[in-house]
Amino acid sequence: MFLALLAGAVFATALGVVYTQHQARKSFVELQALQAIRDELNIEWGRLQLEQSTWATHGRIEMIARDKLEMMIPPPDAVVLVKP
Repeated sequence: MFLALLAGAVFATALGVVYTQHQARKSFVELQALQAIRDELNIEWGRLQLEQSTWATHGRIEMIARDKLEMMIPPPDAVVLVKP
């Protein structure tokens, strides 16, 4: 009787180890997939930051102000300085 109980406990423990190992492997695969997604998002984020810095250069903003908004630098005699 004791031997059968002990064999049952060993069998249950073995099943527990197999199940735990399987869960650990599934979790590791999921972790690797999430890390790959993170890496792709980091690459895209860097590309978007580079694009934003390109769109916000002073030369480009000045060109848009001149061409689309028809803005220009005022002549020096039209500039008025206000002193506090």
